[in-house]
Amino acid sequence: MPHRWKTWPTWAFLSLAANGLLTLLLVWLLRDYWLPIDSQLNASTTRESLMREIPASASPLGPRHQLSYQKWVAILEQEAKVVAENPPQHLNVLAGDSLSLWFPPDLLPSDTSWLNQGISGEVTAGLLRRLDLFDRSQPDTIFVMIGINDLIRRVTDEDLLWNYRLIVRRLRRVHPQSQIVLQSILPHGGEQSTWEGRDRLLAIPNDRIRSLNLQLETIAQEERVKYFHLYPLFTDDQGNLRPELTTDGLHLNRQGYLVWRSALLMYRQIELNPVALERGSGGAGERGSGGVGEWGSSGENDQ
Repeated sequence: MPHRWKTWPTWAFLSLAANGLLTLLLVWLLRDYWLPIDSQLNASTTRESLMREIPASASPLGPRHQLSYQKWVAILEQEAKVVAENPPQHLNVLAGDSLSLWFPPDLLPSDTSWLNQGISGEVTAGLLRRLDLFDRSQPDTIFVMIGINDLIRRVTDEDLLWNYRLIVRRLRRVHPQSQIVLQSILPHGGEQSTWEGRDRLLAIPNDRIRSLNLQLETIAQEERVKYFHLYPLFTDDQGNLRPELTTDGLHLNRQGYLVWRSALLMYRQIELNPVALERGSGGAGERGSGGVGEWGSSGENDQ
């Protein structure tokens, strides 16, 4: 074991220390969100209630959770086309699975525009295949969260991580002026989970997710993109998804999205390049060089 520590590069130690300090700060700032709130937002909240929280005016396309994958892809393609033809200032993209899809629009930071490219049940291979849907958009930042459905469907860690690397490389090539942010895979609720595929969740140790997140940090560092370490903000003392932040041990309730929103606001202020955030005024965003520690310098529907 001592030999392994000696082989770690200096940046890894600095990154871990910086991550720890910033996580403590964020936990302190978010302490109010972890107190019990309205009973309508407890672990029994259903997916339908979360969808009802999204204003009807947010999209004329109806409840997306009732659509097939192919129809979702067609809808996302049309939405991306509208954004490309009428580019808003300060555009951000959410790319991933249902965790991104169901992010309530009223909780997304309102000083920027958002293009939501999430699909329920999405896996890394599926996201990789449809990245071209928003090729013509010009986002300041692309936030990627994907991976839990790969684990549910028994994709190997090696394949999951390789797909992640391909996703990053394609985004860098097509969007050279955008900042790309990999967000850590969130834990699940363990034994308290009530999701319909509970047995499949319990087959995935949260320790495995933590290990994958460390490897995602390494990929971000090597590919020169940013890493957003959300994982510790959602875990309880046992390393599981905090029950007050989830509807079923897999998906988030509104309180969970409040935590994510607050983390996004702080992350943008601390980590995202101010030049990129001003790109709408004519400046070109400079890519951050760190990945590890960029959050401190460096059948059944799935998610």
